[in-house]
Amino acid sequence: MATYCLIIKLNNNELIEIGKLGEIDFKKGYYVYVGSALNSLEGRIKRHLRDEKKLFWHVDYLLASSNSAVEEVIFEKSSAKWECEIAQEIAVSGLSINHFGCSDCKCDSHLFYFEKYEDAELYCLNSFKKFRLNAEYYKNLI
Repeated sequence: MATYCLIIKLNNNELIEIGKLGEIDFKKGYYVYVGSALNSLEGRIKRHLRDEKKLFWHVDYLLASSNSAVEEVIFEKSSAKWECEIAQEIAVSGLSINHFGCSDCKCDSHLFYFEKYEDAELYCLNSFKKFRLNAEYYKNLI
């Protein structure tokens, strides 16, 4: 089992249709998406990075935009699922995109906006540290 954060760069402001959520007006900047992989973290990350895939999760729609790209993946493998705790911690500092990525839990959001890359990365890493999780990461994925 693993919990991960995708740091996604959006190069321009864009109105994107996100499945049943409808159209969301995304601002240029950086987004942190918090997710979990119950089986294969590597398979999940490869899927997120692929251009060709069926649009299933909310994040798939964001990643399908030609303006977006995954800049970094921060993750932790453990026997427990930390997705909601990490999301709630990042929500303290980031701007929540309501209902995004959290249809299977009671969180307000699992996607958060930051104007600067450094802030997105810092708040992700700090959230892992708060729960004493050993964050690993993949960087410069474009």
